[in-house]
Amino acid sequence: MALRFAGWMAAAVVAGITLTSGAAEAAKCGSGPAGFPAWLQEFKAEAQAQGISSRTVHAALDQVTYDPHVIRLDRSQHSFKLSLSQFMARRAPPSYIQRARGMMRSNAGLLERIQSRFGVQPEVLIAIWGMETGFGANSGHMDTIRSLATLAYDCRRSEFFTNELLAALQIVQRGDMSPGEMRGAWAGEIGQTQFLASKYLQYAVDFDGDGRRDLIHSRADVLASTANFLRGHGWQPGAGYQPGQPNYAVFAAWNRAAVYQQALALFASKIAE
Repeated sequence: MALRFAGWMAAAVVAGITLTSGAAEAAKCGSGPAGFPAWLQEFKAEAQAQGISSRTVHAALDQVTYDPHVIRLDRSQHSFKLSLSQFMARRAPPSYIQRARGMMRSNAGLLERIQSRFGVQPEVLIAIWGMETGFGANSGHMDTIRSLATLAYDCRRSEFFTNELLAALQIVQRGDMSPGEMRGAWAGEIGQTQFLASKYLQYAVDFDGDGRRDLIHSRADVLASTANFLRGHGWQPGAGYQPGQPNYAVFAAWNRAAVYQQALALFASKIAE
């Protein structure tokens, strides 16, 4: 969402698919490309044992290869070590404030409907949208399945990413996206507010009524799903979201980095001025 890598929870529980201890031991992780093909074959069997159809497994995984670029990116994360002013300059610069206010005006009807249903203030959703992908402009173009498979195979957080890979396969299986459509950030975040696959399963909503939960192309689905996530983590309609106010703690569910939470509250307040 982006639920950025530094802010993720240690274990993901996927709706309908959880990794058993036996399955976790079945495909052995590795630290380089040599063992990836063997791991992938074992994982395919795991996935089918977890309820993923053979058709989905083959469509999503048959052409997948190890991606060393993803591993390099995984080892070089620094943005959450920035000061608040540095983080704001990078993720919510002054130029974004006017853009965000314009987005509020042009999407006023949609945002009003979302607030009526989920109780989340429009400026908060616009702030997340801006901070995550520049209002949808930078959602990422990396192959989500390939990224997740690489990280699931890598030993550093193998169990976590194995669950995320299973969740991505379930998204494909239920028809929200094809494997080819599932493209995003380097660590598997999907869509204009960067949902992890497991959170996509839990909180994505079809707000535009087209029968799919599409967080890549549908602005209505993107913003409503983001609001649904916040509501699902305790957002109180009408309550404040600045430090010390009731809804500020919910930001930690979106991202555990303190500087991100501070920046989000500050950016939203500037949009609302």
